[in-house]
Amino acid sequence: MGEPARSVWEDIMKLLFNAAVGLIAGLLAVTGPAHAFPDRPISIIVPWAAGGGTDAVVRTFAAGFQEELGVPVNVINRTGGGGITGHSAIINAEADGYTLGAASPEIGLYRTLGTADISLDDLDLFSRLAIIPAGVTVATDSPFETLEQLIAAVRSEPAGTYSSSGTGVGGSWHVAAGGLLAAADIDPQKLKWVPSQGGAPALMEVMSGGITMFTGSPVEALSLLEAGRVRTLAVMLDERSETFPDAPTVKEAIGKDWSYANWFALVAPKGIDAEARDILYQAAARANARPEVQSALKERGITPVWDAPGEFDVFAADFATKAKSVLEGLGLAKN
Repeated sequence: MGEPARSVWEDIMKLLFNAAVGLIAGLLAVTGPAHAFPDRPISIIVPWAAGGGTDAVVRTFAAGFQEELGVPVNVINRTGGGGITGHSAIINAEADGYTLGAASPEIGLYRTLGTADISLDDLDLFSRLAIIPAGVTVATDSPFETLEQLIAAVRSEPAGTYSSSGTGVGGSWHVAAGGLLAAADIDPQKLKWVPSQGGAPALMEVMSGGITMFTGSPVEALSLLEAGRVRTLAVMLDERSETFPDAPTVKEAIGKDWSYANWFALVAPKGIDAEARDILYQAAARANARPEVQSALKERGITPVWDAPGEFDVFAADFATKAKSVLEGLGLAKN
């Protein structure tokens, strides 16, 4: 009786084993195999038009980013509302790690200006990718040879005598100009701000004599500087720019501490999975450090940047505080 009993027991065990194997196979067929993140294309939303500064930085970075991730990285331009449309799209995107964004300084201004109830606090901040400094650029035939001369003239003449441009009212380069005057103990509203659709039309106004100066980035004036049609009196950096080594810092020019730069940052919607975020952050850091990315940005006069974990959060908080103070001085703060 022992052998038949053992045979029956073995048959039962085989049946149970086969059933278990079948059940596991069925579950795998339903759920599918686990995939490592990322396993499909990633999108980066840019709130500005193709061909602009932010777009150029992101497309240069994206080429290296997709090499590091092993999946395509698509750049999507979502324009409108002075950047509000694109920044809102980033904030409202699904936080699955497959949609990222390129934030610019404007998102640190909207809430204070009262134009949109969104801010850097609504995003998961990875790092800045690059910066371009603000500066003070005048026409070659301008009577002002130094920033010190120009600041002295603004101080002594009636409000509105001198003017600048580079963005719309309350835009990033307006903040740069307002902060410069405030640092020099001059009422920021003494300088007339002429709204423009960007650096190119503002620089045309500088050369034609329509406005006194351009307080956007000398990077936007690079071809005109090389052609000798404009001069940069100073850059708004803590140290001299490698691209514009002959231009003094504000500190060197007038003895005042003021720095301001447009930055282009990699961000994500709030709530992204911690593991996916770490994979993206590490890959982005490697991408931004790739020689071809660094050289492509530097050739445009753009300075590559990468922040250590948490560093951009500190910078963003400081930027928002500084920008709000300047906008209040300009009489533009609503909140």
